[in-house]
Amino acid sequence: MELEQGDIVLCTVDRIIGTTVFVKIEDFGNNLEGTIITSEIAPGRIRNLRDYVVPKKKIVCKVLRASGEKIHLSLRRVSQKEKKEKMEEYKQEKGYISIIKRILGEKSNEIIEKITKTERLYDFLEEAKENPKKLEKIFSKKDSEKILSILKEQKQKKVIVKKEIFLKTNNPEGIIEIKKILGEIKNIELKYISAGRYSLKKEDDDLKKADNELKEIILEIEKKAKKKNMEFSVKN
Repeated sequence: MELEQGDIVLCTVDRIIGTTVFVKIEDFGNNLEGTIITSEIAPGRIRNLRDYVVPKKKIVCKVLRASGEKIHLSLRRVSQKEKKEKMEEYKQEKGYISIIKRILGEKSNEIIEKITKTERLYDFLEEAKENPKKLEKIFSKKDSEKILSILKEQKQKKVIVKKEIFLKTNNPEGIIEIKKILGEIKNIELKYISAGRYSLKKEDDDLKKADNELKEIILEIEKKAKKKNMEFSVKN
């Protein structure tokens, strides 16, 4: 699996040479190396690089460019939300590694390495919850059943994703149109904040799923708003 511009990745700081930070990208077996230049560490003037990065520290970065073995990253362009999501995935993945080691013992490292050559372990097991056959391509049927049983027993913590939108029109009949657009929203908690401002909230077991659903709904609202020449924006 190749990295693309905009991907969010978990890294471990490896070394600092001059004004360049070298990191190991952990999402794919820790075999990829990326670099961060000083201007992509933090906004403004940096007096001491080690106030932000030190060897062995885990950081969340955004891919700026990826061409073969050259991967250019940014630390400052990662939002708090993106950082939080990635660190939660990291914690969950550590739990998945413990499950595999408990069941496979000495063979676990070999299997984990095989999975992470093509995709993240987190993504592999999250998908396996919905598609158990995926497990049997890597594990024996007996081990697959054990892993799936443990995954199903795990209590998923509910996550909440929120966004605030602005929707307004000068059309005398506009309020009716706005009510119609917002009234078509399903499975999302909608709250009126003030003139033109609305809060959208989605709660789910899966953070990525909740985030994607909310994004799709906001895109749909935006399309409908533009057709009616309404003012629309999303608060970042």
